[in-house]
Amino acid sequence: MIYPQFPLDFYFGTATSAYQIEGAWDEEGKGPSIWDTFAHTPGKIHAGETGDIACNTYHDYQTDIDIMAKLGLNAYRFSVAWTRVLPQGKGAINQKGLDYYNRLVDALLDKGITPFLTLFHWDMPQALQDKFGGFARRETAGYFADYAELVVKSLGDRVKHWITLNEPWEHAALGYLLGEHAPGKRNPWTYLKVAHHQLLGHGLAVQRIKSQYPDAQVGITLSLMPIFPETSSEKDREAAIIGDQFMNSFFLDAVFKGKYPEPLWSRTKFFHPKVLPGDMETISHPFDFLGVNYYSRAFFHHAWYVPFLKIWSAANLSAEKEFVKDGVQYTSMGWEVYPRGMYDVLMLIKNEYDNPLIYITENGAAYTDIVENSHVHDPLRQKYLEQHTAEVAKAIRDGANVKGYFIWTLIDNFEWATGFSKRFGLVYVDYATQERIIKDSGYWVRELIKSQEN
Repeated sequence: MIYPQFPLDFYFGTATSAYQIEGAWDEEGKGPSIWDTFAHTPGKIHAGETGDIACNTYHDYQTDIDIMAKLGLNAYRFSVAWTRVLPQGKGAINQKGLDYYNRLVDALLDKGITPFLTLFHWDMPQALQDKFGGFARRETAGYFADYAELVVKSLGDRVKHWITLNEPWEHAALGYLLGEHAPGKRNPWTYLKVAHHQLLGHGLAVQRIKSQYPDAQVGITLSLMPIFPETSSEKDREAAIIGDQFMNSFFLDAVFKGKYPEPLWSRTKFFHPKVLPGDMETISHPFDFLGVNYYSRAFFHHAWYVPFLKIWSAANLSAEKEFVKDGVQYTSMGWEVYPRGMYDVLMLIKNEYDNPLIYITENGAAYTDIVENSHVHDPLRQKYLEQHTAEVAKAIRDGANVKGYFIWTLIDNFEWATGFSKRFGLVYVDYATQERIIKDSGYWVRELIKSQEN
């Protein structure tokens, strides 16, 4: 097999998040997050499942680090649980929580694996949710910056790559507009407030991190996808423009250009948060890299009853397992497999935003694994990774400044509202026994990495 080739200093990694893998949801001083509350609410999660135990990495991270080393991975993106270090989101520090992440970082470095640390991967402290509505109020942006400074003071001598936020669109839209994720709100008046205050928290955190460690590499991770009109009609083409601004350039323009895009911003004027003098300068404070999460594309069509947002489809179909429709493969999440979109997103960033340093911080697919005689076969996932890594390599050849590729995810884990029913991992997890089995796709990744040495 001919593997795509990448620069010599390229990072090959995997990504996880705290709530999805750690478990130990109420142990050793950890406070509750909105995902603890949401998962414990009947009817919110598939089959009533929770992340209470998840993959048990709070009690055993070494097994997974050893697997990373076996696969030849040289980087690992993980998140800190805010309430593990600040049980109330602010105030009293839980030293046992900080100690855990110190041990985790040391264990990674001992295996030659570079840590990429995400500060917020959606698990807002319940105490801040109760008092302020989470990021619905700007006070939380300040508390997030305080939390970022605390963590970087503890780990910044060894952790050099920091991600402030993971996918602020998803947290705002799925958590506050659609109600499908924690905290389960459905309030269009809140959505833009949450989005703006997350970005404000990002800018404040960048400043705090840099004040402690000026040489730290700091970025933000955005989920990005190409947007297409559902038909060739003028109204659908207009809808696609608004849809692209809603899902993509709202965040890109804010952090790179210090403004929100038109015409979306004007059309949503009745929903605007209070943007104070200096906010946009803080949000666009210089940072070092952009994290890109890419999974699929979306289609938008005109809808008269939602004149400013339009309606999107095709990227989030309901599915129980993977399927083929009109000759196109979909994952078990119901997401279209569209590898070309990876290239298109990377080239758009290169051309529209002055070619910043990029890490692909998530890319991967959920499929039904074939477990057979202590082996796990996942040919569709392997094909997915082959296709998408080829597009990343092509974008690099065409000038995109991409320096790393992190697969979602290392191990099967708690996949938010779908519970444990969807498996994204390179490593199969038996949730009853916590046994790990490297899948065929994991071994393919090992060979991809080995091929770079030749």
